[in-house]
Amino acid sequence: MRVVDGHLHLWDPEVLTYEWLEGPLLRSFGPDELDVALQDAPEADCGFVFVQAECAPEQSIAEVDWVASLTDRVPVRGIVARPPLEDPGATDEHLAAFAERPLVVGVRRLLQSEPDGFGLRPGFLRGARAVASAGLTFDAGVRWTQLPDLVAFADALPELTIVLDHLGKPEVGSPDAADPADGTPWAESLRDLARRPNVVCKLSGLPAESLGEWTEAQMRPFLDVALDAFGPDRLLFGSDWPVSGPYGRWLDTVSSWLEDRVGERHRKAVFAENAERVYRLG
Repeated sequence: MRVVDGHLHLWDPEVLTYEWLEGPLLRSFGPDELDVALQDAPEADCGFVFVQAECAPEQSIAEVDWVASLTDRVPVRGIVARPPLEDPGATDEHLAAFAERPLVVGVRRLLQSEPDGFGLRPGFLRGARAVASAGLTFDAGVRWTQLPDLVAFADALPELTIVLDHLGKPEVGSPDAADPADGTPWAESLRDLARRPNVVCKLSGLPAESLGEWTEAQMRPFLDVALDAFGPDRLLFGSDWPVSGPYGRWLDTVSSWLEDRVGERHRKAVFAENAERVYRLG
């Protein structure tokens, strides 16, 4: 099986500063730790898209260079970097720096902790237009309550390819909860967003939104909503490792679900080809 994991994180608190890290995540997650995580995963030819790990904002270019230095150990095929999109002048400087670093294929400025309307401010929209002009994608890290804002953002920037991370972080709940997916405000908002042709969606991050242990049966209703909304040609596999895991269980979960839902051509698309197309991976 060929896999392009569209959402991998790596970090080392001894190299860069991550103020959000706490608990079991407050340690290094680099090539050695990834090797261990992959030991319980199905055998696959893997490549990765690294997504910025929210280090100190002034270190965002250094983060790109650090990840690029690891490519002899980790087959990183693309990097989604962090620009300060709310500051158009600084965004232009960052985009110029990213243009000199060929692994950068997209950007992400996390919105999940920002107030409603943050991404719709004129300065942010100007920065996002510069991202589109640079030929880069925009990863949208939002919570499900922010999906209506993302709809307006997508409408304002039809020329920008937007990648929704983690299905918009729905409230996954616990394994014994009633089916919380279809018919909810999250599902309705996701379907509305999917009507925008410039938006695609990552099958990632759901384990981190669950309460305690999670099961495959618990995850399937959310994956079903995403498939119904976006179709198999606009879905990308992502691990969200190490925030979500275990790595092998999530890969197995998505793989077995896809086998029950789509044919081989579409399984190949979700696991590799869509990410290669969206991120323009060489």
